[in-house]
Amino acid sequence: MRALLSFDCAGECLAASLDGADGKSGVVIVTGGGQTRFGAHRGFALLASALSAAGYPVLRYDRRGVGDSSGDDPGFEVSAPDLAAAVAAFRERAPGLERVIGFGLCDGATTLCLHHAACGVDAMILANPWVVEAASGEPPPAAISRHYRDQLSSFDGWKRLLTGGIDYRKAVRGVFKLLKPQKNEGSLAERTANALSASSAPAHVVLASGDATAIGFEHEWRKGALSALAGEARFTLDTIESDAHSFAREGDFEKLAENCLAAIRRFENS
Repeated sequence: MRALLSFDCAGECLAASLDGADGKSGVVIVTGGGQTRFGAHRGFALLASALSAAGYPVLRYDRRGVGDSSGDDPGFEVSAPDLAAAVAAFRERAPGLERVIGFGLCDGATTLCLHHAACGVDAMILANPWVVEAASGEPPPAAISRHYRDQLSSFDGWKRLLTGGIDYRKAVRGVFKLLKPQKNEGSLAERTANALSASSAPAHVVLASGDATAIGFEHEWRKGALSALAGEARFTLDTIESDAHSFAREGDFEKLAENCLAAIRRFENS
């Protein structure tokens, strides 16, 4: 049964939804950007229903200044008080919980990476985590690289370039951006890596193969700031063939839910 509730956070009132179940592992869903606890295309509400039907209680909340919650939005990097308040409220209303698992999409996933240890989150499911601070309106450099690699590694791509179907000036500008050295010291990817390294919490990463944010994360995971973590057994990664950032294409939701359930069971058995 789904219940509406509210709780305090730094003098403000946060709105939340609780899908009850009897499991000893529960999931707190952390939103990204200015998204509400319902999620794009009601994706978070649907995920909560699926997980609670499998026996796992789920709490979704709107952080300060978003959706039905009062106050000013602090942004994802400094929203630790919101997450901590949600976890505390979750444990209070589901006293049988032995494990709180965080699920986050985009910078909601990054919030979990940065603040899970301080906020009482025991494990994480990270969907398309935001770890590359690209220029406004531009995808991460790794996504640009894959785009032009795919364009120019096929006959059709070269044909489009030679016949004007591809803007070669834009392509050249993109290539020069890739060749320009990137200043990564103190980057979001490094801060994320440091936070994960300082914790022993396990995590499962779910990426949409064609999503620019996911491509940026995968580059950092394979070759960048997060690469030292990739070999640790407490981390797993799976890819869903989709270009939808919120996993909204046909068949995406079912695969995402399967990933979440498999990860929860792995956390329980670890």
